[in-house]
Amino acid sequence: MIEDVSLRVSPKIASTPTLLKREAAARVGLNEREINDMRIVRRSIDARQRNVAVNVVARVASGDDLTITSKYKPMEFLHVPDEAPCIVIVGAGPAGLFAALKAIELGIRPVVLERGSDVDTRRVELARISKEGKVDPDSNYCFGEGGAGAYSDGKLFTRSKKRGNVDQILHLLHQHGASSDILIDAHPHIGSDKLPDVIKNIRETIIKCGGEIRFHEKVVDIILENGRATGVRTLSGECVMGAVILATGHSARDVYRFLNNNNVEMEAKGLAIGVRLEHPQRLIDELQYHSKDGRGEYLPPAEYSYVTQVDGRGVYSFCMCPGGVIVPAMSAPGQSVVNGMSASARGSRWANSGMVVELHPGDIPGFEKEGVLEMLALQESLEKRFFEESGGTLNAPAQRMTDFVNGRYSKDLPKSSYPAGIHSSRLDHLLPEEIARRLKLGFMAFDRKCHGFLSHDAVMVGLESRTSSPVRIPRDKDTLCHVVIEDLYPAGEGAGYAGGIVSAAIDGQRCVEAYHSKIKGN
Repeated sequence: MIEDVSLRVSPKIASTPTLLKREAAARVGLNEREINDMRIVRRSIDARQRNVAVNVVARVASGDDLTITSKYKPMEFLHVPDEAPCIVIVGAGPAGLFAALKAIELGIRPVVLERGSDVDTRRVELARISKEGKVDPDSNYCFGEGGAGAYSDGKLFTRSKKRGNVDQILHLLHQHGASSDILIDAHPHIGSDKLPDVIKNIRETIIKCGGEIRFHEKVVDIILENGRATGVRTLSGECVMGAVILATGHSARDVYRFLNNNNVEMEAKGLAIGVRLEHPQRLIDELQYHSKDGRGEYLPPAEYSYVTQVDGRGVYSFCMCPGGVIVPAMSAPGQSVVNGMSASARGSRWANSGMVVELHPGDIPGFEKEGVLEMLALQESLEKRFFEESGGTLNAPAQRMTDFVNGRYSKDLPKSSYPAGIHSSRLDHLLPEEIARRLKLGFMAFDRKCHGFLSHDAVMVGLESRTSSPVRIPRDKDTLCHVVIEDLYPAGEGAGYAGGIVSAAIDGQRCVEAYHSKIKGN
C-alpha cells in the first residue's frame, strides 16, 4: 500500500530520517519496520508560533508495495531536423531557454541569440565589476546566459500556478542537475553557485537536439514584412529569419527604444523602486524563530516576507536572500544598482532583501513627457543620481535603517556584504519623497508586526530599481502574439508578463505552444 501521510513535527525530527520514519509509521498504525520505503513529497517551515514546526507530507510504501517510484518520467528530447520550422528566440534567460526546450519537444528548431556571454565567462566578468568597477553593457548581472536569475539567487518560488505547469519546470531543472530538494520545498532554491551548471546542461540539451545558441549576438532590430515579424537583424548585420520570441529580460532598454522608434505598440507599466535592506542573519533568525538562540542546529537561515499599504501604494520586501550578499546589478556604466543573491548553502552572516515601493505611471512628476518610456526614464534618472552621489564609483550610498526613519545622517555604518563598499549618505533625500516617506512608514509597520526588525544594525543600500520591466509589450490574450504584429511573441519578464525564474520559464513555453498551434492550424 502506498499512501501520503501529513505530519507536523519538530525541526529535529524533520531533519532526522529515522525519527521521521518512526513518526510516519505511528501515524498509519504500523511498526517502522513495516514501512518498505518512504519519500518526502512536500516540506515547509511554520514559524508563526513560538514553537517552530515543520510540516511534512511523507509518501510511505508498506505491505506488497516495496518501493516508491516517481510519477514523473524524465523528458526525452529528440533531435529536430534542419528542415523543421525555425523560431528565433532573443535572449537566453529562463524564458528563452525554456522556450527552446519546448520548441524541441514540439519539433521546432530554436535559434537562441544572446547578447552576453556564456555562464562561465559571465562569472569572470561579474568579478571584474566588483574588483575594477568595469561594467560590460552586454554581459553583466542582467545580461548573459541564464539571464538575471543565474547570478541573482536562483529562487524558484512562484504564485503562477494557474499559468502553467510549475511542477514540470521544477522537474526539468532537476533533470538538468538541480537538487531534488526543489521538488519538495515550499520555497525552492537552487543557489547562484549551482544554477550555472544547470544552465550549461540545458544548453547542451538544446544543441544536442539540433538547436543553436549564439553568444555575443546582439539583436538591434526586428524585421517586419506586411505586419508580420519574419526575423531579426543583429549588430553584425546578419539577418536571422523565423518567427520571433522576444525574451530579452527587464533591463534591455535598447530593445524598448528600438521598438518604440519603430512604432511597435507598447505601454508604460508600474514597477517598484527602493533599496536593499541588510540585517545580520542572526538577528533575523532570532526574530523569525522567536528565540534568542537563533536558528539552532536543525533550522535553515530564516527568511521573511512583509507587505503593507501606505497611501494607496504597496510597500513590500522583494527577493529576500537569507545568508546572502548584496551584488552590483547595473547593466551599463554610470548607474548605481544593487540586487541580492544567496549561494545554495545560504551561509553568509547577512540577510538582505529588496524593500520597495509600488509605483504607477504618473506617481513621480516630471517624466510624463517620455510617454510609454516614462518608467524607464524614472529608473535611469534615479540610478544616475545615486551613481553621481557616489562620485562616479560603484561604492554605494547607504544609511542605517533607524537613521533613515528618523531623518538623520549615519555617522558610521555597519559592515556590509556589498563587495564594492558602501558610504554614508542621506537616502531619505536621494530617494523621491513619494518613495522615502512610504518606506519610512512601511518600516514602522513591519516593526509593529515583528518588534526588533527596525534595527540600528540594519543598513539600507541603494538603489534597488530592477524589480520588473518598466514597459509592457501588449499581446493578444489567446494567441500570445503581439496585438498588431503577427509572429512576434513578447515573453517573460522583459515583456511584462512574468516575475521570476519559474514564471518566465512558463511564459516562454506558452509562447512556443501558441506558435505551434498556429502553424498546425489549431
